[in-house]
Parts: sequence; structure tokens; C-alpha cells
Amino acid sequence: MDWTAVALTFRLAAWTTAILVALGIPLAFWLSNSRFRGKALFEALVALPLVLPPTVLGFYLLRATSPRSAIGGLYESWTGSRLAFSFAGILLASVLYNLPFAVRPFAAAFSSVDPKLVDVSRSLGESRWTTFLRVTLPLGWAGVLTGIVLTFAHTVGEFGVVLMVGGSIPGVTRTLSVSIYDDVQALDYVSAGKSALGLVVFSFLVLAVTHALARRSAFRG
Repeated sequence: MDWTAVALTFRLAAWTTAILVALGIPLAFWLSNSRFRGKALFEALVALPLVLPPTVLGFYLLRATSPRSAIGGLYESWTGSRLAFSFAGILLASVLYNLPFAVRPFAAAFSSVDPKLVDVSRSLGESRWTTFLRVTLPLGWAGVLTGIVLTFAHTVGEFGVVLMVGGSIPGVTRTLSVSIYDDVQALDYVSAGKSALGLVVFSFLVLAVTHALARRSAFRG
């Protein structure tokens, strides 16, 4: 097993999850409480990576992060390095690709909170932000935790988007899934088999945890 790829994969998953927790929770709270007319279109935009082929999303992100693009050119002028085929590039791709895996469970968790409890908190003089921290977030913690687990696990198993945007640079963009692909291309089925088995075990454990959280949430509800 390529342990460098394993370390890079979990580093990518950790950063992706942290960013999506910071961005996804406010976005999900807004979506679960907003009633504006364009909400359906915005929700469809957030959910688009669920149905869009990874290679299609990867292609557009590769174009967007190239030195000739506005985003890629600006990044290179600021940092002196290219965004495409870098860790920052695959991190950007990973965040966009995993957005629905975080936002949708978060929003569902916040929507499941009894509005009467929120109204009581507001009627006692608490602000919307304080009510969210003391009422909505604690009551929806199981759904939030489910979103965090799913985001981390999905990032670990990413392949198409990462390969399109980052290629296979050892220690930089070569994640575990890309490593398995490279091993198969090199006919090294032993190494590919070990890495694949590791991902199977990891995925099984993640699903077990996710279902346990869902049952606990349903029981408490």
C-alpha cells in the first residue's frame, strides 16, 4: 500500500471536511429557513455534483484553474505557483464536489427541529444566532455529524475529479484512489488489491457509523 498516498488522502479529506463544516453549516441553515423564490434553483445548484459526472466537473475545474483562466492566473500571481495539478487545486475541486454531501444532511437536520422550540427561544429575547447555537444546532447534531462523516468518507474515495484536476503527482496529488488506478495500469494487482481492501473496510465502517447515527436520531426524535 502507498502510505504516502494514504496520508495525502486523509489530509485532503480533513481539509475538505473542515472547510465544508465552516461553509456548509451557515449555508444549510439559510436554506432550511429561507423562503425566497429562487430557493429551488439554488438547491439544485448545490446538489448538481450528485448527478454530474465527475469527469465533466473535473474538466470545467481544470479549465478554471489553468494559468490562462482568471482564477488560475490570479492564484499564480499571488502565490507564484499553479493552481492546477497542486494540492490547493484538488482541495478546491474536492470542496465543490462534496458540497451536497455536507449541505443536504445539515439542512435536513436543521429542518427537522421543531419550529415551536425556536419560537420559544426567540420570544425569550434570544437572537437568531444564539437560538441557532443553543437550540437548533444541539437538536440537529446527529444530522450534522452524519454530514461530516459522509463528507470525509466521500473525499477519501474520490477519483475522477481529483485525477482530472491534479493528475498523479506522488506526494502532491496522488491520492489512494489514484494510486489504485496507477497500480492497475502497471499490472501490480497485489498493491492495488491491498489498497482496495483498505477502502472497502473503511467504507463499511463509515456506513455502519452513519446508520447508527440515523437510528439514534430517529429514536430520539
